Amino acid sequence: MKARHIFILLLLCFPYFVLVPFSYSQENQVDIEELKKKAPKVFLDCRGCDRNYIRTEVTFVNYVRDRKEADVHILVTTQRTGSGGREYTFAFIGRNDFEDIKATLKYVSQQTNTRDEIRQGMVKVLKKGLVSYVAKTPLADYVSVLFKAEVKPTDVEDKWNFWVFSIGLNGFIRGEKAVRSHSISGNFSANRVTPETKLRMSISARYNESNFDINGDSISSSSDSQNLRILFVKSLSEHWSVGAWFSVNSNTYRNTKFAIYPTPAIEYNLFRYSESTRRELRFLYRIGFSILRYREETIYDKISENLLSETLSIILEIKEPWGNAGLSLEGSHYFHDFSKKRFGINADLNIRLFKGLSFNIHGGYAAVHDQLSLVKGGVSLDEILLRQKELATDYEYYASLGFRYTFGSVFSNVVNPRFGR
Repeated sequence: MKARHIFILLLLCFPYFVLVPFSYSQENQVDIEELKKKAPKVFLDCRGCDRNYIRTEVTFVNYVRDRKEADVHILVTTQRTGSGGREYTFAFIGRNDFEDIKATLKYVSQQTNTRDEIRQGMVKVLKKGLVSYVAKTPLADYVSVLFKAEVKPTDVEDKWNFWVFSIGLNGFIRGEKAVRSHSISGNFSANRVTPETKLRMSISARYNESNFDINGDSISSSSDSQNLRILFVKSLSEHWSVGAWFSVNSNTYRNTKFAIYPTPAIEYNLFRYSESTRRELRFLYRIGFSILRYREETIYDKISENLLSETLSIILEIKEPWGNAGLSLEGSHYFHDFSKKRFGINADLNIRLFKGLSFNIHGGYAAVHDQLSLVKGGVSLDEILLRQKELATDYEYYASLGFRYTFGSVFSNVVNPRFGR
């Protein structure tokens, strides 16, 4: 066959070699897109997650904005680890046709992990947890599982013996024509946390100074504070713990030259500590001895005193698919005078009422009758405005209330990073 004949034959066959694979690719793509419509609908309930990255990496499900539209509700809760990282708990809650499928998986990040490493680790856990749901859909034929050789359990050898150290130094300066201010602060901490014990130690100091030039007059304001805090906790069981705080501090605002507070404590958790990412009801009792030395004479004619007090705290925290709630009650008093007392309540509530609508409320109130360090002779107007000294009060409070309503398309698979967020 002559070369001219071969060339003509190839020219005639060219459309077949090009268009047939293209047609097959399009047909295959259409099939995938049709199957994707039957993929599980996922509601990702996670604060601080990189949602764009997750939607880009986990593409075999459909993401929705409302939990009531979802087939799978993924509730992600976190708590700090002893090494300074975070433990992420992923609760996979099936709904509708997947109601019988539930799972809980964990991912632990290290303090040294970058944000990219953390989101990669979270995506791996999400993929593992979603396999059971995808397996019940037609997309199961397009999912493959990669098995990695199992690593045999070994004892952890830590050259630091679980100790984590941190040191920081910060400076700040700000100015304009009539106002100048600067501050410097430093801190050091050493922590060791294991399942059996928790030991946290920290030292910090801060100095602030502000200068004001008003109509030719100069006003200066300065304050400083130093703190040493130590906490030791011993685990007794899944419900009981004992421990103690020890702190030393000095604070110009509180009229405290130095104060020493050794405070033993005992705690009971109605739920198991292992359930703390979802729910806890803790009763914490503390009895403390205070050694106080004041900078100026107090309204009770004291320049120093030693006091005994007790405190009871009740803390409830719940994280569920419908939202989350927290409530804490705390009461304390001094034994030398039971009228010197304090009671406080704080509440947080976030509820998803119905499709697209959520309600949140935060608030707190404290009845204050234990301000023993107030300066005798009152506080000047300058000291009040510059927040140099503590004022007498019978109460403190704060509150916020809000609603949020979102409507429109429930699907949120699309990622478009242009012009940022």
